[in-house]
Amino acid sequence: MMRYICFLLLPLVLITSGCTKKDDPKQEEPGKVIVLMYHRIVEGEATNLYERSLEDLESDLKYLKNNNIKIISFTDLEEFSKKQSIGEGNYAIITFDDGDSSWYTLVRQLLINYQAKATFFLWTYKIGSDSFMRWDEVENMSHYQSKGGIRPFTFGSHSYSHTYLYDSRNRYETLDEYREFLDYELGVSREIIEQYTPGEVNVFSLPFGNGAGDPEIIAAAQRNGYKFIRTSLWSAIDNTNLDLMVIPSLPMLDSTEPDLIGYYLGF
Repeated sequence: MMRYICFLLLPLVLITSGCTKKDDPKQEEPGKVIVLMYHRIVEGEATNLYERSLEDLESDLKYLKNNNIKIISFTDLEEFSKKQSIGEGNYAIITFDDGDSSWYTLVRQLLINYQAKATFFLWTYKIGSDSFMRWDEVENMSHYQSKGGIRPFTFGSHSYSHTYLYDSRNRYETLDEYREFLDYELGVSREIIEQYTPGEVNVFSLPFGNGAGDPEIIAAAQRNGYKFIRTSLWSAIDNTNLDLMVIPSLPMLDSTEPDLIGYYLGF
């Protein structure tokens, strides 16, 4: 009798199971990249807009770690660009502008403690003067290797004289003269930095963010061996704006809350 009942129920089970739709696998949201822009780091309380305290910088690093935001380099961003896809997960690139001595005295060890990569953009004319780094400190940082022979500290150019590149166009009578000016600002600074750092200098940061997306500045960057231009446009990078010559960023100012990083990444 039991065999007969089971025989009758079997088709019903098969029909029911065959008509039941399995849940589709959950589609992960495409990731984003946020480029963080710092300037001078200070012990104690920051005293102007472009300073950030060492304590706040550490809070930022903790925020990245606690929210599974992976710290990457511009080379990693180039790989995303080649694929035209960021894929899953969120990422951050850490950058510093100008060349303040705090990079060597404060930032260096903190980044080593957190095993974090960073790119430092140098205003080359000022290095070795006032409160700026010395060239031997640049050389020391750029040659530092973590376990596995990885060099976490990369140096890029912030131009030679830190002038307004786009707005300077009106100072020159001809386009050729303007192009010579751009080649000097981008080319000479690159040559100087490469005397003290390993590998090629291929990342440029626009002084004051002036000239983002300008064809002449982009052409000058390409002529002088740059692959990347970091701008001051406030935005994250997603699969719709993977343009390596117009890389947006998020300025980390004196009172910026770490939660702002998550806001731009869509948390």
